[in-house]
Amino acid sequence: MLLDYLREVISRLPAKTRAIVITVVLGLAGGGLAVLFHYSIQFTYRIGIEALSRASLGAFLLGTFAIVMLSSLAVGWLLTAFCPEAAGSGIPQVKLGFWRDFGASSWRSVWVKFLAGTLSVGGGASLGREGPSVQLASGLAANLGRVLGVPSHLGRASSAAGAASGLAAAFNTPIAAVTFVLEEIVGDLNSRLLGGILLASVLGALVAHALIGSQPSFVLSSHGAPGWIGYALAPLVAALAAFAGGGFQRMALGVRGWNKGLVGLPPWSRVMIGGLVTWLIGVGVFLWTGHLGVFSLGYDDLASALNGDLLWQAAAILLLAKLAATVFCYGFGGCGGVFAPTLFFGGMVGALVSALVSMVLPLTAAEHVAMGVVGMCACLGGVVRAPVTGILIIFEMTHEFSLVPLLIISALVSQAIARRLNPKNFYDDLLEQDGAEIERRMPPRGLTGWMDAPVGRVANFKPIVAESLDAAYLEGLFARHRHERFPLVIEGRLLGVLDRRSFESARRSGAAPAVEPAAICQPDTKLRDLHALLVDCPGHLAVVTDQPGPGGKLVAIMTLHDLLRAELLLAEASAE
Repeated sequence: MLLDYLREVISRLPAKTRAIVITVVLGLAGGGLAVLFHYSIQFTYRIGIEALSRASLGAFLLGTFAIVMLSSLAVGWLLTAFCPEAAGSGIPQVKLGFWRDFGASSWRSVWVKFLAGTLSVGGGASLGREGPSVQLASGLAANLGRVLGVPSHLGRASSAAGAASGLAAAFNTPIAAVTFVLEEIVGDLNSRLLGGILLASVLGALVAHALIGSQPSFVLSSHGAPGWIGYALAPLVAALAAFAGGGFQRMALGVRGWNKGLVGLPPWSRVMIGGLVTWLIGVGVFLWTGHLGVFSLGYDDLASALNGDLLWQAAAILLLAKLAATVFCYGFGGCGGVFAPTLFFGGMVGALVSALVSMVLPLTAAEHVAMGVVGMCACLGGVVRAPVTGILIIFEMTHEFSLVPLLIISALVSQAIARRLNPKNFYDDLLEQDGAEIERRMPPRGLTGWMDAPVGRVANFKPIVAESLDAAYLEGLFARHRHERFPLVIEGRLLGVLDRRSFESARRSGAAPAVEPAAICQPDTKLRDLHALLVDCPGHLAVVTDQPGPGGKLVAIMTLHDLLRAELLLAEASAE
């Protein structure tokens, strides 16, 4: 009732005012959901694993094992039974949906992500809450925007606004939220969506300020600019942190690919493997060092590292242990992001280097802090491949302006190394591993670039084909599908194209249906050549084969409808 009333009120407003009001609603809703997600994870972790760390050894071991394994079982069941796309961090899903589906998302992905993310991260999985916060807020905004009257083809604005408000509320970093959405999801710092993203991000941060507080994510014990030693060490720390991030990316994708190829293991049980590995590593580190950083976010130990309260041995153990636990949690389909883990890796690299160097050279407290934040910026920026976001997010999380020059140095070094280690960022690698390369969804901005684009960028790679000339079979095929023409493929051989009118005429006369020659092109054919082909061929349907000539195997089709839909996408992207 409330939403119906709100939609009715908004529909009476002028167009520009209506867009602003809807963005305000989406920003507040996205920020509120992200804060609620934060509190649910924190509450689950505090009453569970953290409380057990103060109990007897037996209670700690048995209690944490039960929590980690039962929460992993519940997460696996939720993802398998209701919404597999809610697994992982959620940012690749938002990015793909932004370009492929005009930002559309399902209500189911929102509530499954909330429950699974709370159980996963709050239950001890070595993952983060920031990526899920982006998917949650983006999904809520996309669905709420439709309820409030946003047309489907304008849904990207809602999705981007929600993503910005969710990240701003999760990290309390509104500026970094804007740059992340523009760098990583939209892919254009000059996008016309900037106004809505800015407004939603500010509102998300204000919600976080009102409900959590305006303090930074990490309160540093030392303030002031580091000396020359800090600047000399920054490139070394950034390089080591970039290697840690690059190694994590390769290992996590490797384990994830291996997991996808497993046969005979129920999908719902695989999250439990990551949970078991995390529990074994986490309790071992706790018994050895007294630190819980392997479990959940690990921000308490990260804060200790930033303030120089960790010995180098503890920093090294936590770095390696957290890295291994996160690889298995993410690789086996856990529900959580990589922001918090990569910040942890980088912070521990900085703490380790500063602790070792301090044995030889005198380091100030400010330089200990600087090494930690340099490592955080380098590792996060290297994995996500968003250097501006890496700089701003660390600055906003610490409120230390004096560290900005070091963060810029860190970003330059880490980007150079990360691009050599992994050609693509973590999210694009995930999409490619799932067969959903984002480049195919991003249309070029100009007409010249569009006409020179390959057919494979917009072709329909899941066409419906006719596989027999049997009259009963064809009658059923034409009855089930509304298409006018179908490629005829028998025993893997492309024989031509069947037309609905020709089939109906042949059926009335009792003759065999006529098979027309197919207009053929390849995936690398330019769209300018496809235009001419579609105009000249009967029925305006072209068959895409893997090689030229009559012996090629059908891989896709292109119709005028497919081309017009793709050009609508181009027009919308150019108008943003």
